[in-house]
Amino acid sequence: MKWADCSEGKHVNRKGLVLIVEDNVLIRELLERWLGEVGYAVSGSADEAPRLVIADLANPRRAQALIQSLQVYAAPILVLSGRFRRGLAGSAEAARRLGVDKVLPKPFTRKELLSAVAALEEGG
Repeated sequence: MKWADCSEGKHVNRKGLVLIVEDNVLIRELLERWLGEVGYAVSGSADEAPRLVIADLANPRRAQALIQSLQVYAAPILVLSGRFRRGLAGSAEAARRLGVDKVLPKPFTRKELLSAVAALEEGG
């Protein structure tokens, strides 16, 4: 379990736990760094209730099973996926169909990720 305690040598306030479900080690480490830099505690397994769940959706055929397994956390779910094309309004429709709160198409920037996380924290 990784916890983000400081950024650039300065302690930051923890904003809560974010559970990351991502098989790609490089992407998972990048998410951990970006979220840790702004004060989130980040984990690959949740021993406590996460504030947010971020999950990679690599296989649309297994989407329903993955989403159902994550809904037990009763936290907003942000899906990352290369299956959705950038810039299309279809991302909101895809999120609705999947039963998640938001879909962020890959590739994405740090700013786009943090904006999506902030939007979910604000309730939408």
